Amino acid sequence: MATAASAARTPPRPHSPGLLITLLGLVVGFLLWLVLSLLASIVVEWAGMLLGWWESGDGHARAMLERELRYLNHDFVRSLISSSPARFAGEVVAFGHHWLFEATGISRALAWLATDPGPDAPLAHSTLHDLYVPLQGYGTAAVAVTHLFLVRLAILILASPVFLLVALVALVDGLGQRDLRRWSGGRESSFLYHTAKAFIRPTLIGAWVIYLALPVSVHPNYVVLPFAALFGLSVAVTASAFKKYL
Repeated sequence: MATAASAARTPPRPHSPGLLITLLGLVVGFLLWLVLSLLASIVVEWAGMLLGWWESGDGHARAMLERELRYLNHDFVRSLISSSPARFAGEVVAFGHHWLFEATGISRALAWLATDPGPDAPLAHSTLHDLYVPLQGYGTAAVAVTHLFLVRLAILILASPVFLLVALVALVDGLGQRDLRRWSGGRESSFLYHTAKAFIRPTLIGAWVIYLALPVSVHPNYVVLPFAALFGLSVAVTASAFKKYL
């Protein structure tokens, strides 16, 4: 009776989400980080224009875009994902521009606002045109920053096999270190395991967020390689500090 009563009072254990729900959550979270990175890069570009750090309009963003394309053409001529990285980046930009500006009608709206309404135009068109003209540089800058964002996104997609290769090598090395510790009677540290495990996701996402939101042009290797090294180190330490017995 007591056992049955205590079992009845025990709250049911929460069900862990399935694999499909977990993968869906990761995809949605990744897309959310991409949107936040794009918004952050646009806000930083507008702040730089407002504070006079660079010229108004899309001049600064266009200059960064040209440098990023130069890096892509000169130093990134092949990839496991595409035989022509430059063409792949162009396709990503064209795809993103179509769905972000053409399909949504933003391009037509900006062109309509920038067009001189003329004396016979409706009052609403004239008013909106007068309000938009002083801000036109910010609109063109946002479009240019979005194109730069798409080029950087294509570069990160092309560089993603680096993280996969680093993770594979780090996992094999970490499991080897775990076996050595297990058979030599070494001590295990749950603190080291959980600390290293907590760094895996930030080092993986950090490369994407920081590179996509940078307000200056930098070579992709200066961002991708350090974060790939930190990601591999986190995976290796996590695997080596995994508990001895399952």
